[in-house]
Amino acid sequence: MDFIDLPKVELHLHLDCSLSYEVVSRIDPSITLDDYCRDFIAPVQCHSLAEYLVHAEHGIRLMQTISQLEWVTLGLLQQLQAENVRYAEIRFAPLLHTRKGLTPAEVVEAVSRALVQGMAETGVEARLILCTLRHFTEAQSMETAYLTEQFHGDIVVGFDIAGDEAGFPVDNHIAAFRYVTAKGIPSTAHAGEARGPESVREVLAHFHPKRLGHGVRSVEDPGLLDGLKSRNIHLEICPTSNVQTAIYGDVCSHAVNGLYQKGFSLNINTDGRTISNITLTEEYNNLHRCFGWGKEDFLRTNLMALDAAFIPPPLKEKLKAELREAYMAS
Repeated sequence: MDFIDLPKVELHLHLDCSLSYEVVSRIDPSITLDDYCRDFIAPVQCHSLAEYLVHAEHGIRLMQTISQLEWVTLGLLQQLQAENVRYAEIRFAPLLHTRKGLTPAEVVEAVSRALVQGMAETGVEARLILCTLRHFTEAQSMETAYLTEQFHGDIVVGFDIAGDEAGFPVDNHIAAFRYVTAKGIPSTAHAGEARGPESVREVLAHFHPKRLGHGVRSVEDPGLLDGLKSRNIHLEICPTSNVQTAIYGDVCSHAVNGLYQKGFSLNINTDGRTISNITLTEEYNNLHRCFGWGKEDFLRTNLMALDAAFIPPPLKEKLKAELREAYMAS
């Protein structure tokens, strides 16, 4: 069964981990395909999340000017169009793209402009989530929160924390999450990826996110799972990425099917299309192969994704109607 033509929704997608070779070679023609495969794509299984994240630096290095940011953003929209992603929330950390003199605000403006252009050219609906990172100082985290408030609206729709969950505590970021929450800005947070249930509990207690990036290690604590379900915390599941970061030995061992069968709100994502060397269609194919998921399951998870998306209800309902119609006709 080929799922490429099915409409899809992706909520957990890192801009700096999703550079196509076409875009990379345009920015730096000296990078060969062999270089790209070695540096930009992480091993099939790393020893840790930290090892996986090392490969993101190669993309970040090529995203330091307005033109580079625009090319990367437009290129990602084209990737989404190619496999019929109808709605995506794309995340990035503006403070990582200031090495050549851009201000963080200029970074957000450049990506936002390119996103609007890309939506017009591809027909893909997309929004942005701004990220702080685990290793950032409190001041850097607050700066990212202020940026999110400044640009929050039609394009920038939420706030996130990413990075090395196991290596850095939450302390530097509590104030930033309190700030965006007080401003009515929705948030998601990476947790339950590189650390276990205690990290998820910590994030829920201090950050109060509406969604969790990954969250899969919550299955190690049945009490925590009950809490996630009762609070309707949506899980942004990234199966291939979780195999790469050594949470699971293979996709067929992943907890996603058990969580889905128990009625958790979740959807399927690539995390980083380049760093994980995966498309959303391939993620769907893997779940079909491992768990027998069919189009009814993907429709259900995509509708759950739209329910959890950081967009106004009228747009959610419009997209949900389009998905239902397309799945009925397929």
